[in-house]
Amino acid sequence: MNNNLDINSIKIGVVGAGSWGTAIANHLGLKGFKVDLWVFEKEVKDWIEKYRENKIFLPGFTLSLNIFPSNDLSSVVSDKNLLIIVVPSHLMREMACKITGLISKDTIIVSASKGIENKTHLTMSGVLKETLPEISENGLAVLSGPSFAKEVANMVPTLVTVASKDKNVAEFVQHVFSTEFFRVYTTDDLIGVELGGSVKNVIAIAAGIIDGLDFGLNTRAALITRGLAEMKRLGLKLGASTHTFSGLAGIGDLILTCTGDLSRNHTVGKKIGEGNKLNKILSEMRMVAEGVKTAKSIYNLSKKIGVEMPICQETYHILYNDVSPEEAAHRLMSRDLKQEIDE
Repeated sequence: MNNNLDINSIKIGVVGAGSWGTAIANHLGLKGFKVDLWVFEKEVKDWIEKYRENKIFLPGFTLSLNIFPSNDLSSVVSDKNLLIIVVPSHLMREMACKITGLISKDTIIVSASKGIENKTHLTMSGVLKETLPEISENGLAVLSGPSFAKEVANMVPTLVTVASKDKNVAEFVQHVFSTEFFRVYTTDDLIGVELGGSVKNVIAIAAGIIDGLDFGLNTRAALITRGLAEMKRLGLKLGASTHTFSGLAGIGDLILTCTGDLSRNHTVGKKIGEGNKLNKILSEMRMVAEGVKTAKSIYNLSKKIGVEMPICQETYHILYNDVSPEEAAHRLMSRDLKQEIDE
C-alpha cells in the first residue's frame, strides 16, 4: 500500500465524540484530513464549533479546524471512504442499525470500541457483520492497543495495532493513522485483537480493586500475569493467535489499563476496593467504564464454552453478586494448586 496518501481525496467520518472518538478525530484532523464527527450531545457540538474544545469528554485540548462536528448522523456516515465507530460497546448494535443503508458498500469500517455484547457474546466486528450487510468482512477493521485518549491528544508517542482480514485494508488504515508520534502495526487476527481489548478492561477493574485494598505491587504484578493467561486461554478457544496476546493489543493494553491513572476501569475497581458501591460509582461518572458490562459477557461466555477464567469470574461476582473483594481474593488464593503454564 502506498504510504503517500492523497489527504484531500479521502473522506473520513468518526461516529462518537467521547474522549477517544474526539482524540481520533483530532489526530486525523491535525494530520490534514477533513473529518466529520458525529456528536450525540448538542452542547458538545456547539462547544466544539464555538470554542474548538470538547469540554465534557476531552477538556483542555484545542481541536483541529479540520473537525466538523454534527448531530446529523446521516451526513457524517454517508459517502465516506473510511468510517471509524467509537461508541460504547453496548450501543454498537443500535448505532450499526441506524447507519445501515446510509453507508456505501465500499466504505471501510473501523471499530475503535472495546467490548463484548452481553446477549450474543459477539465482539464488535461480529456485531457489525450482523447488522451491516452492505459491508463485507474484508471491509472491516479493528483499532486497538495501549492508547489513552488524553495522551494521544497530547501527542505522546503511542503504538497501536489495526486488524483486518484484508491486508490491503489493514495497510490503508495503518497509513491513514500513522504519524511521527502515532505508530500503527497490522495483523489479520481480528478476534485476538478484540478479545485482548475486551478482557483487559475486566482485569483492570480487578487491578483497581487490589490497589484499593492496598494489597501491594506483588499482587498487582501477579494479577496482570494471570490475567494475561486468562486472556490467552479464551482467545485460543475462539481461534485467536497466541502471538497476538504478546503484542500491543494484548499485554501492551493490559499493562496500561491495569496501571495507568487515566484508566476508567482501574478507577472503578479502586473505588470498589476502597469500599464504595458500584451503583454510586457509576452514577458519578459521565464516561463509560467498558469492563463493567464486559465482565458479564466474559463470565457467561467463559461458562458457556468451558474456559477457566477465575479472575474475570470473581470480578463478575464482585460487580453483580455483591461478593466482597476480600472474599473474592480469598477464593482465588485458595484454589486447587496446579502447574503454571497451560498445556
